[in-house]
Amino acid sequence: MRTEIHPPVSRRLFIESIAVSVTASTFRLKGIEAGAPAGEVGITTSSIDAHVGATSAGGKIAIMDLPRVLREELDMRVIDLNTGALAKAGTRIEAFRAAAERAGCVVTNLKMNQRGLDMNSPDQAVRDKALAVYRNSIDDAAKAGAKWARPLPLPQLPDMAIHVDSYRRLADHAAKVGVRMLVENYGWMQADADSIPDLIRRIGHDVAASPDTGNWNNDELRWEGLRRAFPLAVTCDFKARTLGPDGAHAAYDLQRCFQTGWNAGFRGPWCLEHAHKDRKTLFRGLTLLRDKLRGWMTQAAR
Repeated sequence: MRTEIHPPVSRRLFIESIAVSVTASTFRLKGIEAGAPAGEVGITTSSIDAHVGATSAGGKIAIMDLPRVLREELDMRVIDLNTGALAKAGTRIEAFRAAAERAGCVVTNLKMNQRGLDMNSPDQAVRDKALAVYRNSIDDAAKAGAKWARPLPLPQLPDMAIHVDSYRRLADHAAKVGVRMLVENYGWMQADADSIPDLIRRIGHDVAASPDTGNWNNDELRWEGLRRAFPLAVTCDFKARTLGPDGAHAAYDLQRCFQTGWNAGFRGPWCLEHAHKDRKTLFRGLTLLRDKLRGWMTQAAR
């Protein structure tokens, strides 16, 4: 049984309209999850990948201990996985899920970050290989207890007919195992403020948004892209780059990122993405970010 972090929180089940491109096109997207881990700050495992191993050899955090470390040392419970981290569990995916549940954690998402795959290729064999690998990863996501999975966008703009068809195939497979596909702004999507809602509209079913606050080519795209994506979001990668001693962030306005999501009705989970080669420094940065988000949520809810 999956651990519940919070009682269900009321959210819109239908997104009734959203502007896409330069038109005022509208669409209806069914099934955005109510009762996602609202109010929670979690972690993307990309933040901590360098410090996690299959075992504790070399001073690493053993993958099976990660949920406990997350709870006891960082006071967070939401784990947004990537395939590199999950691979460290090997065939012990169900054991990792059990470890998460024992620690009071929940796995929400699996970022399918395998390199060298192209589900948009005009070469059917190349495309089929990518879809087969992704389907296997979606099955792994279900074993880990994740609600969502996300394929990796590529740098180049795809043939949208092929891209949408491939996404629909993955969405159909994912639905069979209780997983919903996500769309995240990465690669070619970072240059287009409409990229997330437009792709979701095109796919049309069993898909939702996972905006990354950092993955935009400039601030103008960031604020407009987040404004358009957050109404469709079920989770968020809350990315921070270099932090000052007090948590100051020169690259872009973190509080504005939060406020944009909050104004759109998004309530979490906010999954921190912030890495550092020194574990003590990393944990201090993650703690600063966690506390900032919790404080902003408290203020915004008043």
